Order: sequence, then structure tokens, then C-alpha cells
Amino acid sequence: MKPFLVIVLALFVCIAAQDDKKNKLRSTDSEIKIYKRLIPADVLRDFPGMCFASTRCATVEPGKTWELTPFCGRSTCVQNDENPSKLLELVEDCGPLPLANEKCKLDTEKTNKTALFPYCCPIFTCESGVKLEYPEITKEEPKQE
Repeated sequence: MKPFLVIVLALFVCIAAQDDKKNKLRSTDSEIKIYKRLIPADVLRDFPGMCFASTRCATVEPGKTWELTPFCGRSTCVQNDENPSKLLELVEDCGPLPLANEKCKLDTEKTNKTALFPYCCPIFTCESGVKLEYPEITKEEPKQE
């Protein structure tokens, strides 16, 4: 019975260590801005009712999500409530880069381009008292077909 207890204890320690790693990763969440937008989904004529994920060269069912690697982002195939025959793609990414500012630099130590979204988003470090400015994003009204 003792070996079983040792294994359970070891698993508990591993799980606690993983949770600690996740918490350390999440400490940078305040620096990460996630931008979301709905766009018309790509659909292949031979696969109606499914989104085409060009970064994976695969079809995806409504409700399913895929990573946009090699880009930093993810997408979800969404059924259009207003017109069920049309599919949408919910794109989540890092958004636009900030406006150029000599007092702010890309922090290459903290930025991990190969991490999963949103931890692959660029992180900038600015001099004390300086705040990054971002281009204004205008929302486009969906085109009526």
C-alpha cells in the first residue's frame, strides 16, 4: 500500500508544480491585449457547413477552434445566427502593433514567438512614465448581400 501512497504524493507534487508554472505565465496577462473580430469564414464547395482553416489546410466544424500558427492567434468556426447557411470565423489575435515610439522597445527576453496564443504576443518595455499608443481600429459594418 505504501508504493501507491508514494505515487499519489508524487503526482500531487507534479500537478502543484504545473499549476505554479501556469500562474507564473498568467502573471503577464495584464500586458497581453487580445483582439477579437468576426469575419466571413472561408468555406470549400466540397465541404459546405465547415470552415476552412487555411493555416492548417483543413476543414473545421462549427464550434471548434484552431491555432493560427505560424501567426500568433487562434480562430473558432462559428454558425451565423442570422443566416445559418453562412459561417463566420472568430479571430483572436494580438491586434495591431503599437505606434512607433523611441522610448519603447520590443522586449525580446519576454516575447516568445513560438508559445501558444496569447503568450506569443509581443511584449514591449517602455521608459518610466511612457505609455504605448495604438492605432485606432474602426469597426466596419458588415456588408449586406
